[in-house]
Amino acid sequence: MDPEFHRIRRLPPYVFEQVNSLKAKARARGEDIIDFGMGNPDLPTPKHIVDKLVETVADPRAHRYSVSRGIPGLRKAQAAYYARRFGVELDPDREVIATLGSKEGLANLAQAITAPGDTILVPNPSYPIHPYGFIIAGAAIRSLPPVTPETDFMTVLERATRHSVPMPTAIVLNYPSNPTAEVVDLDFYAPIVEFCRAKGIYILSDLAYSEIYFDGNPPPSILQVPGAKDIAVEFTSMSKTYSMPGWRMGFAVGNQKLIQALARMKSYLDYGAFTPIQVAATAALNGPQDCVEEARQIYKARRDVLIPGLLDAGWNVPSPPATMFAWAPIPPAFAHLGSLEFSKRLLTEAKVAVAPGLGFGEYGDGHVRIALVENEHRTRQAIRNIKRFLASADPARPQDAAVQKKVVA
Repeated sequence: MDPEFHRIRRLPPYVFEQVNSLKAKARARGEDIIDFGMGNPDLPTPKHIVDKLVETVADPRAHRYSVSRGIPGLRKAQAAYYARRFGVELDPDREVIATLGSKEGLANLAQAITAPGDTILVPNPSYPIHPYGFIIAGAAIRSLPPVTPETDFMTVLERATRHSVPMPTAIVLNYPSNPTAEVVDLDFYAPIVEFCRAKGIYILSDLAYSEIYFDGNPPPSILQVPGAKDIAVEFTSMSKTYSMPGWRMGFAVGNQKLIQALARMKSYLDYGAFTPIQVAATAALNGPQDCVEEARQIYKARRDVLIPGLLDAGWNVPSPPATMFAWAPIPPAFAHLGSLEFSKRLLTEAKVAVAPGLGFGEYGDGHVRIALVENEHRTRQAIRNIKRFLASADPARPQDAAVQKKVVA
């Protein structure tokens, strides 16, 4: 079949698939691969949330079509979360919508608000749905390069806007950031809100890691900035906060016009998450929150094993202040390989899987992303493997040659 479908042609080959394929083949050979590649939380969903799901699923009435916008109790629970966590008041009926994870919400909002040829501003590197949700919708992406000590975000934003034709429709922000783990304070958002209000640019804030933080103050919401609801909508997810990745439950909150656009789009596409999942999610938001702190401390403990261990192995990686990721510069001796080839070498020779930074945009190619999804014992094992690899591997040898040598041996 000829690859003639327009939207598919706009999507590049999936970079992560090359590493995933090598990983699958290695495991098929019986090799023990320590997998830091996918940000797939390994912690069990708290018992009281699971119990509520089991209780609700026993009721046949809960098996019917649900509500695309989210059941009223769930939307009220999310509004209550914003009130107690951020001091932001939301109308559950007009300013809150439940989504099938934040990823689905971002993709469907892109479809709702984007016309072919529209310009969208997206930081690079970034989580793939941030640019590609809009690319699928027909937009043109203008990448905002990483901010250096010599520049600031407003300088980058003003320059990108000045040179964009047409004027950007929206900008995507993601702090704490996946993949870079960068965090910002409320003062960072204020001038962006002011600028975008003046220019008529919508702001889409991805706050999926609002509760996974280790150092300093809890991450703020952009909706705390006065006037932000005039132009901004924010996405959150229960995947990391409550260890519910497979449940596919998230939210969009904020600007009424954007929320209503998303609701209209979703009304044609889905009936919402299975009602028992929505009821259990309500119990998570309204119930005891000690499970959130417990998960946070587990990720912090893993970070505090990983980062010093890598430094001892000869790999200097910044300690992430938030998220469940470390954004690791490729060791200088291997920098010429790029992130994809380095990831392949790490997998085949150290039995450790990471995500190549190239998969998050061209500006990410000098890094790999390491997810904190293995326990401390496995993390220490990975560090030992990496230490041996860095001490003995030949940086000049192509990955394919390394694989061939291993197979022959």
